[in-house]
Amino acid sequence: MKHFDYIFTGTGLSALMTVYKMVLSGKFKDKSILLIDENTKKANDRTWCFWEKNDTLWEDSISKQWNSALFANEDFRRDLDLKPYQYNMVRGLDFYNQVFDLISKQENITFVNQKVIEIEESENIILIQTDAESFSCSKLFNSIYNKQKVENQTKYPVLQQHFIGWFIKSEQPVFNPDQATFMDFSLEQRGNTRFMYVLPTSRTEALLEYTLFSHNHLEKAEYETEIKKYIQNLGITDYEIIEKEQGSIPMTCYPFWKLNTKNVINIGTSGGWTKASTGYTFKNSDKKSTELVSFLQTQTDFTKFHKKSKFWFYDLLLLDILDRKNELGSTIFSSMFKKGNPTLIFKFLDEETSFQEDIQVILKCPKMLFIKALFHVIFKTMK
Repeated sequence: MKHFDYIFTGTGLSALMTVYKMVLSGKFKDKSILLIDENTKKANDRTWCFWEKNDTLWEDSISKQWNSALFANEDFRRDLDLKPYQYNMVRGLDFYNQVFDLISKQENITFVNQKVIEIEESENIILIQTDAESFSCSKLFNSIYNKQKVENQTKYPVLQQHFIGWFIKSEQPVFNPDQATFMDFSLEQRGNTRFMYVLPTSRTEALLEYTLFSHNHLEKAEYETEIKKYIQNLGITDYEIIEKEQGSIPMTCYPFWKLNTKNVINIGTSGGWTKASTGYTFKNSDKKSTELVSFLQTQTDFTKFHKKSKFWFYDLLLLDILDRKNELGSTIFSSMFKKGNPTLIFKFLDEETSFQEDIQVILKCPKMLFIKALFHVIFKTMK
């Protein structure tokens, strides 16, 4: 059995960001690192987006940027000037190529294309069994999501951001390549929070995702029927589907950090690195991975890594509302974006606002809904 200093079980966004930054830091050349994943990361399997003011480590992976976004519902449409932010799109394969181009050159890093079957932790060593062999390590970074543990509890609401997306090429030049559609709620809500998300890359090409924040998935045909309707309403009569993607991202304030031990840390979705109220993962993982690489240089006890912030509580209030009254999502987001300052909202969603700025954003939302949610959350916490 081969032993490593660090093993990453699962090589999703967060794991690859962390390893990439470990290499760039130059501080881990003496550490043996193993990455284990059943996926080879050689396909364009997903799309991430994030907003940022400045250049980042991921410039080589950004395939499209927008300075403007559209928010819409059945009653109004608003063009959002995002400056000084830019809204960035990263295609999965571009990100994987950037990361593996660097880490494949490192003699201390090994990648194996295997499925993790079991993880067993003792006081000073962790054993990992795959479908092909066994490994051991001193420190484990786990990004394999434990769905049952999270969804079998009732204290913290668990919703899903679930979607199917089509990247299409149209014969009709109907898209505005200078503007992304951030949320279009002008769809039948059917008792849920449902919207269309559109990322145009040219006048004739765009990624369209039919997205829900709700508890239950739909039949595949329902997502695709709604995408077809939306395409038709845009005036497109002739188009080709270039690629398809689908996903489901848990939205919850479940305290994942409590599952960490001295030698095992949960990262990514498994560690609560996804922004609970929106499902955005890229920017949060970028921040958390930077914090983790810095932590590794001075600390050894993973139970000391997490710090809970006020934004965790804000997210909890929103999820409490959507858990009990899922149809109110359009109302809440529309009230925020109808007259709110877009750059302040994006700063708030990035968890970078002061308390005074928080209040400016929160006051745009339906006040009674959040007051009731506050009392409901306090009551549940005291039970």
